[in-house]
Amino acid sequence: MTPPTTASKSEQAYQTVQARISSGEYGPGYRLVLSRIADDLGCSVVPVREAIRRLEAEGLVRFERNVGATVTGIDPTEYLYTMQTLALVEGYATALSAPFVTAADLAAARAVNEEMRACLQDFDPVRFTELNKAFHSALFTNCPNPHILDLVHRGWNRLGALRSSTFSYVPGRAHESVAEHENLLRLINDGAAPDDVERAARAHRAGTLEAYLKHNRLDPQAAH
Repeated sequence: MTPPTTASKSEQAYQTVQARISSGEYGPGYRLVLSRIADDLGCSVVPVREAIRRLEAEGLVRFERNVGATVTGIDPTEYLYTMQTLALVEGYATALSAPFVTAADLAAARAVNEEMRACLQDFDPVRFTELNKAFHSALFTNCPNPHILDLVHRGWNRLGALRSSTFSYVPGRAHESVAEHENLLRLINDGAAPDDVERAARAHRAGTLEAYLKHNRLDPQAAH
């Protein structure tokens, strides 16, 4: 059995590297030197290796012959698949979570959405994306199915691996996104049927994907 201390260091290494990939500090092709990361964290190479293997399984890192571990590049097809999958699982998770969303949860989500609205004035796509994640987390975090919730988190992690915000490419979509958030909040607050919540959540995610594909002139069918 892995000692608790090693597990803790492994998790710390995972969170550190994952955050640096998501922020762009570790860009596509960046070489992850295990010994350097271990020195930075003050631990041995073993937990760092475990963390890198975990990131590899999530598609954020790959191993190359004679190179070692590197950060994966941005793959439009991977983005397409991730967003399609996330539309399904997050929509379902939001619908399952809706009956358990409290007034405090709704208030927190509204506050985040207002911050997103304010962010539109002096648009910062990276900050907007961070707020967007916080908004949706407030709505799906009460999902009673841990397996569905795990899939949602994996999807968000894969999006983070792209190291760029969709809103950087289609800033106009940000205005629509804020308005659609208001609709989701209204549906949940009014106790709408789960199917209606799920459809709205899926359409919201699909709208962002469609805007991205249109901007980049990508055909969803080309991935098949």
